[in-house]
Amino acid sequence: MAKDQIRAYQQNQKANLTPREVEAMAFTKAAVMMEDARNKEGDKEALSQALRFNHLLWTIIQADITEPSNSLPPELKANIMSLSLFVDKQTTSILRSRDASEVEILITINRNLASGLRANPGDPVAGA
Repeated sequence: MAKDQIRAYQQNQKANLTPREVEAMAFTKAAVMMEDARNKEGDKEALSQALRFNHLLWTIIQADITEPSNSLPPELKANIMSLSLFVDKQTTSILRSRDASEVEILITINRNLASGLRANPGDPVAGA
């Protein structure tokens, strides 16, 4: 019974999240997965799964910003695409080398983006 109530609460919480909060959660999840994989020395499967999840996330971002209905300013779209291409290259390089220590840059990018998405755009500190 308690598990059902917890599950219902979690689903309600997810339903009330803004798109920015959902994106922040996805970037955070990818960062945590990559951190865990980095900390599990020799677990190439964990590394591969984390990188594939992160790659999927960035592929979705790429698809979204190329949609004609996306209302982001063109300069911001270009910056996101450039960052996305960098993430693609890093991911490919790490998948080839299987060196988990190289994921730090991807973790940092995801954590910074998640932090920015969580910031309140109306907050004077967020705009600084």
